[in-house]
Amino acid sequence: MINSFSKPAGALRVAIVHDWMLLGGAEMVVAELLHMYPNAPLYTSCINADWQQKLQGRTVITGYLNKPFFINIRKFVPFLRQHWFTHLDFTGFDVVISSSGAEAKGIKVPAGVLHINYCHAPTHYYWSRYEQYMKDPGFGPFNILARVGLKLLISPMRIWDKRAAKRPHVMVANSTHIAAEIKKYYKRDAVVIHPPVAVADFMTDKPARRSGFLVVGRQVPYKRIDLAVKTANILSLPLTVIGDGPQHAQLQQLAGPTITLIKKADRQQIIAAMQSAQGFIFPGLDDFGITPVEAMAAGCPVIAYKAGGALDYVVPEKTGLFFDKQTAYSLSHALQAFQKLQFNKKTIVANSQQFAPEHFRLAMSELVTSEHANFVSK
Repeated sequence: MINSFSKPAGALRVAIVHDWMLLGGAEMVVAELLHMYPNAPLYTSCINADWQQKLQGRTVITGYLNKPFFINIRKFVPFLRQHWFTHLDFTGFDVVISSSGAEAKGIKVPAGVLHINYCHAPTHYYWSRYEQYMKDPGFGPFNILARVGLKLLISPMRIWDKRAAKRPHVMVANSTHIAAEIKKYYKRDAVVIHPPVAVADFMTDKPARRSGFLVVGRQVPYKRIDLAVKTANILSLPLTVIGDGPQHAQLQQLAGPTITLIKKADRQQIIAAMQSAQGFIFPGLDDFGITPVEAMAAGCPVIAYKAGGALDYVVPEKTGLFFDKQTAYSLSHALQAFQKLQFNKKTIVANSQQFAPEHFRLAMSELVTSEHANFVSK
C-alpha cells in the first residue's frame, strides 16, 4: 500500500524508485533526489543496513527481494526484479522518478502520472559489457553457471530491457557518453544531467607538495587498474592504489617496488591522498566516473582514457590529459607528457564545481517542473 500524502498548494506528489540501495555512485543520486523531495517514498528491491540507518524516518518500500536469501543471490535473479518493479502501484502520485541502470526503469505508472528515468547506463550485462561479463561474470566458483544462464537468457532479457526503456516519458543520462549509449541501444533521446559529486569535501586551501600518482576504485576488470600498475612499473613511477575487489590479489602480484596498495582507507584518507597526489590515473571506461571529479576538486589533475564520462570533465592540458588506447605504451606516453606540464590548481578546482550537488538539484528540479507542466497540458 502507498502512504497517502497531503499536497501543499503547487507541490508535486513524487515517488522515487531505485534498483537497489547497496553501494556505488548511483545511490548518491537517490540521496539527492530524497533531499529534493522530503515527502517522497523510496521503492527499491533491497537495501543494506547502512542505507537503512541513513534513511531512518523516511518511507522505504521493499518486498520479498529484501530478504537475506534473495539479496545473496540478487545477481542471479533479474527476472524477479522485473516482476517486482512492474507490479508496483503508483496511484496517487504526480511524478515518479526512477533511478536505474537495470530493472527499475521498467515500472508501469497509471495514466496521468509522469515517469522520468535517470539512466545511469543501459543495463551493462545485456549491452555494452556483455562480452566482459561472459569472460568474467564475477561469480567466482559459479562463473560457469552464470555464463550458461546469461547466454541462454540474453535474447529474452534484451527484449524485455528494450521494452522497459520505452516506458519512461522522459529519459535523463548521467553523461554525454550514456546519452549516446541510450540512443544506440534504446533508440531514444536523453537529456544530460551530471550526477552530484560532493566536491566541497575535497577542496583545501592548504598548500601541498604534490608527489606520486594515485588510483582509487573498486578493483574489477573493466576499471583497468592493472594497466596503471603495469605502466607505473615500466616507468618506475610512485603509484598508490586504494581499493579492494576481485582483482586485488592479481594487482598485488603485479605491483613492483614503486607501487603501494592500500586495501582499506576511510574517506578522510582518500581525500588526503587526492590532495597530495601529483596526478590521478583513470584508466577505465566508465559511465561517468565520480572519483576523477573528486580528485579535481582536490586540485589534482587527471590522466584518463579518452572515452566514457571522462570526456565531460577532462580538459586537455587544463585539468589533465587523455591517452588514446588502453595500452601501457599509450598511458606511458601520456604520463611522460604530463610530467612536462604545469597545471593550475584553481583552474582544476573551478572546473569540478559544475558537478556540485546544487547544480544537480537545480537541473533536476527545473526538468521535473517543466516536463510535468508539458505533460499535464497535453
